[in-house]
Amino acid sequence: MNETGEETMSLRVVGALRDDIVTMVLKPGDVISESDIAARYGVSRQPVREAFIRLAQQGLLLIRPKRATVVKKISPEGVRQSRFIRESIEVEIVRRLAALPGSGSGPVLQSLIADQEAASAANDSRTFHTLDELFHRTLARLAGVEYAWRLIDDHKMQLDRVRYLTLGVSSSQVAIGEHKGIAAAVVEGDAPRAEAAMRAHLARAEVLLNQTIGDHPDFFE
Repeated sequence: MNETGEETMSLRVVGALRDDIVTMVLKPGDVISESDIAARYGVSRQPVREAFIRLAQQGLLLIRPKRATVVKKISPEGVRQSRFIRESIEVEIVRRLAALPGSGSGPVLQSLIADQEAASAANDSRTFHTLDELFHRTLARLAGVEYAWRLIDDHKMQLDRVRYLTLGVSSSQVAIGEHKGIAAAVVEGDAPRAEAAMRAHLARAEVLLNQTIGDHPDFFE
């Protein structure tokens, strides 16, 4: 396999392993090994080793020399830092998008929200989580700053784990209502209202964090 192929395989393992950690297939405190993960994803140990290093740098794994690698417990401070970074960037994204004339964002956002409603009605947390991510990434794309979403994505893993733990019909319906408010403000070109709606949406992270610590204390540092 050439260098590009090896890098691509490593990125695939990073994505798959990160998704399993975020969606609690692999829970905080779980012990994993290169050989087990290689078998799980049908790859050699080299891309798994590289993926372990990347995910350790992102705070999801604890690599202990000559000992087992462990899925790190969730850091409450890491969640709060993630939320700060995300809010700082996403508020600017919706402000920019709301100020863009003729962005054509209405039908795109409405379609995404309709898909979210279908996933919520089916109580499909995994699909809803994917669609939730897509909604926010689409805001960045429509605003012409999709790279900004990549910056957010690199720093929000701790927050993602908390969000996934609290997903359910009730929680998803709240999120959908907030998405509708953000979308409406953007489509109407009301930048201050879009900013306020996004801040309120992301501020729920603190409530979700406290709720999750109470429900799953063993998952936290």
